[in-house]
Amino acid sequence: MTRRVAIVGGGSSGLACIKCCLDEGLEPICYESSNDIGGLWRFKENPEPDRASIYHSVIINTSKEMMCFSDFPIPAEFPNFMHNSLIMDYFRMYADHFQLTKHIRFNTKVLQIKQRSDFSRSGQWDVETENKDGKREKHIFDAVMISIGHHCQPNLPLHDFPGIETFKGKYFHSRDYKTPEEWRNKKVVVIGIGNSGGDIAVELSRVTKQLYLSTRRGAWIVNRVGINGIPIDMLFNRATRLIKSILPFGVLCALAERQLDHRFNHALYNLKPKHRFFSQHPTVNDELPNRILSGTVQVKPNIRRFLGSSVEFEDGSIVEDVDLVVFATGYKFSYPFLDSRVVSVTENKASLYKYVFPPELDHPTLAIIGLVQPLGAIMPISEIQARWATQVFKGCIKLPPAAAMLRDIKCKQEAMAKRYVASPRHTIQVDYVDYMDQIAELVGVRPRIMRMLLTDPQLGLKVLLGPSTPYQYRLRGPGKWAGARQAIFTQWERVAKPLQTRLNSTDIVLFRTVLSHKIIFPAVSFNQI
Repeated sequence: MTRRVAIVGGGSSGLACIKCCLDEGLEPICYESSNDIGGLWRFKENPEPDRASIYHSVIINTSKEMMCFSDFPIPAEFPNFMHNSLIMDYFRMYADHFQLTKHIRFNTKVLQIKQRSDFSRSGQWDVETENKDGKREKHIFDAVMISIGHHCQPNLPLHDFPGIETFKGKYFHSRDYKTPEEWRNKKVVVIGIGNSGGDIAVELSRVTKQLYLSTRRGAWIVNRVGINGIPIDMLFNRATRLIKSILPFGVLCALAERQLDHRFNHALYNLKPKHRFFSQHPTVNDELPNRILSGTVQVKPNIRRFLGSSVEFEDGSIVEDVDLVVFATGYKFSYPFLDSRVVSVTENKASLYKYVFPPELDHPTLAIIGLVQPLGAIMPISEIQARWATQVFKGCIKLPPAAAMLRDIKCKQEAMAKRYVASPRHTIQVDYVDYMDQIAELVGVRPRIMRMLLTDPQLGLKVLLGPSTPYQYRLRGPGKWAGARQAIFTQWERVAKPLQTRLNSTDIVLFRTVLSHKIIFPAVSFNQI
């Protein structure tokens, strides 16, 4: 009999789960509590409880070639960094192409997932759902994939801000921010300098009387636009990662920090943190330095206390008549529909083997997909996790003994504690290529570069010296895609296509020649490590 798999959530990770189940001959049924796909990336004017929410202007921080699903390139004409509406267009294309939507039960909430009474023998799960009319149903599944992400429950630490109850203005979490117009000619404080905090501060500063950006630690600011105008994430490759593995951590940080300070001096702009570059998830923002330079954004330390409509900062400065405070203070994650004995979450920490499997179940029939904070795109990571999980469900791949998985989890937690500053956002941090390679090795799809250099030198050079695009994980093994090689050979053309809006034929030929050299001789310099 075909094994039935319940999938919770119809966002990007949920779509990948459906696709991977179908690829492996499993029967997926996806439960999505809203009326549409897209999850985090579907903009809604009014945020819904327990659901991710974005502001109208959100543009993704990873380029299209690095964020696409590995067997479905994003159209060449799409911009390299896409607005959320275009990301939704891509998801719809993906869902339509692979006929995924018919496997989704919309407007259906998962109330409870628990092990069946005979779980030790069957490995099956009882799943209780409720539709929009309040009708409840119970179902039996052979496996479960949870793909709800980690941006659903806002972290609003009001207890850390004395006097907030006296504040006369308005305050809310960044998930409730949508557009800036309401705050024209107002005074606004944004707390937090992550990606959302930086974006919201920049956007509001165009209309506000004054914008104050409060940060406890400061941050290293990374540009989307890299050397020669190439998307920054496409300048990293396997050769630079090899260099990175050789050099000491302090040297790597110093080289990266020096390069970032060449663009603008972080200490001069009051942003330089005490931690090293590779000790925190970087903030991607092209405009923040310009807004600081123009005075429309003033960087401030942490808030000491609120006094009515005034805000006092830890340096003793006071800003009066503040109209709005935006808490860009991150998110918490939990699984209220799941017994805490199955997956326990404490302070944004969950004990999961490779961030996917609970290590002590009698049967590996539950997988958490997309619970990572990558230095890179989440979509390909969720996809490779789903490819691994479905192979495990089928019995094609066996997990290590529980003791070995627990040791692996402990080692990872210790390594993260050593590298990163203590913060809830760093409990699920992974490096894109390193993590993808780990899971790909388990699935049997990790690129064999030395073999390629011998059997297909052109391809081998592009994989070694070109960007580590997701197509590399479709060249061999289970799920091999016949179009992967061609996708790698044409990836720079898709980068160039949306930029070629006024070139003549001679310019296009010249530009393609430049790009071809980029593939073979990339910018392998310390500033890109």
